[in-house]
Amino acid sequence: MINQIDIEAVKKIARDAGDEILTVYGTEFEVDVKEDKSPLTEADRRGNEVIVNSLQSLYPEIPIISEETKTVDYSERKDWEYFWLVDPLDGTKEFIKRNGEFTVNIALVHRDTPVLGVVFQPVGDRLFWSQEGKGAWLSENGSDPVELKGGAHYSAKSRVTVVASRSHRTQEVEDFVEKLRDEGKEVDFLSAGSSLKLCLVAQGKADVYPRLGPTMEWDTGAAHAIAVEAGRKVLAADSGAPLVYNKENLLNPFFFVE
Repeated sequence: MINQIDIEAVKKIARDAGDEILTVYGTEFEVDVKEDKSPLTEADRRGNEVIVNSLQSLYPEIPIISEETKTVDYSERKDWEYFWLVDPLDGTKEFIKRNGEFTVNIALVHRDTPVLGVVFQPVGDRLFWSQEGKGAWLSENGSDPVELKGGAHYSAKSRVTVVASRSHRTQEVEDFVEKLRDEGKEVDFLSAGSSLKLCLVAQGKADVYPRLGPTMEWDTGAAHAIAVEAGRKVLAADSGAPLVYNKENLLNPFFFVE
């Protein structure tokens, strides 16, 4: 199945969704609040419509889980071989703040593991993608793709760059940083919104991303695939095992990208 997916088509879908999002970005848009208290804009809805309609047209046999679409009951989806995992606008808070740090996330998941990822940042035209066994790549402003290779593990470094959320820094993250300093390491901070944090580790611009706060599967799936193809690991904080998907509860545990 993975070899039957046209990655160029998926990249175009992400770009098309990004174009729709930018048409809203420059307007005086309204912000609604969902049941879970998270914000929702017209851009979320438009981006979702582009992605879902396009994926269903190209790959009608592959089901879709999207943040903005009602989730299929676990009793049905637990047996899925493949499915798309979509966040049409990751970083709605960053979108509302107009700081440009929001992304379009499209992942293909095989059972419980992301095997293809596309992350598009419309502001700045940065496109990250990966396909299992074919590496992780970045193109900026339409430039030739550069292959991403994360660097050495942070435990082997004396100076560690930690990337953290611009909107969700927690006490647990502060404790993690303090522990690094206690080990004699110098710590630099990078702040970023949305799935860009995982992509910064994939790029080697950050050494570790401790996500010690809540996220949903659609927040991480696409960038998870990219980080792994760049030679990084995405590990549950409590068990050290790889983060898995299509759980009964789609809430992620705390995790580290390293």
